[in-house]
Amino acid sequence: MLEINLPDVVAEVQAAFDRYEAAIQANDPQGLADAFWNDPRTLRYGIGENLYGWDEITRFRQASAGAKLARTLEKTVITTYGRDMATANTLFHRGGKLGRQSQTWMRTDEGWRVVAAHVSFLPQE
Repeated sequence: MLEINLPDVVAEVQAAFDRYEAAIQANDPQGLADAFWNDPRTLRYGIGENLYGWDEITRFRQASAGAKLARTLEKTVITTYGRDMATANTLFHRGGKLGRQSQTWMRTDEGWRVVAAHVSFLPQE
């Protein structure tokens, strides 16, 4: 039986998510790259880009150094599935806009890493 939200696993994923968010706030390209699984199957669908593989994600982050990424989060939900898979979903506010972020996390030999991510803004009314 698959165990959902084992407390120790939720704490591990929360810590990894918090490190990722700190890298966002600091616009730390290396910290952001380190959060993703270093594999060509990793993907990130962003606000205006579709990135396939760790190399594309890393190049995008390096090119975006200096961008204003500061934001506030709300309604973050982390759900773990067994000991090795998790999702993290959150709403964020940046520049007067409301956005959403979905991530799939996987335990790797290097620790928890994002294997798939989607970021988008909601249409403004």
